Amino acid sequence: MVESPFDVEIEVGEVIEAESFPEAEKPEMTKLWIDLGDEEIQSAGQLDHHYDAANLVGRQVLCATNLGSVRIAGFKSEALTVGVPSDEGYPVLVSPDDDVSVPLGGTLY
Repeated sequence: MVESPFDVEIEVGEVIEAESFPEAEKPEMTKLWIDLGDEEIQSAGQLDHHYDAANLVGRQVLCATNLGSVRIAGFKSEALTVGVPSDEGYPVLVSPDDDVSVPLGGTLY
């Protein structure tokens, strides 16, 4: 096993707020505020192609955490919301099949 300089975890969280992000350089960006149980984080992703921001609220998502943060058009993105590419190349979110809200922040294994 190769050692990594990062302690990356994939955690489940619930989107508590979402809004379109037209000021970002890339088109179709969305701002997300995600509850991980013991903390709330922010994430930005190119999600507008497949998702309406209002419909993301309450959805459970998987987030790669401990990657550090980046600023996108002034917005601090603290995690990578996990997705896979659609036929058009836009992210489709990965989420659990069942409600796993107890506890939020559970780690993928």
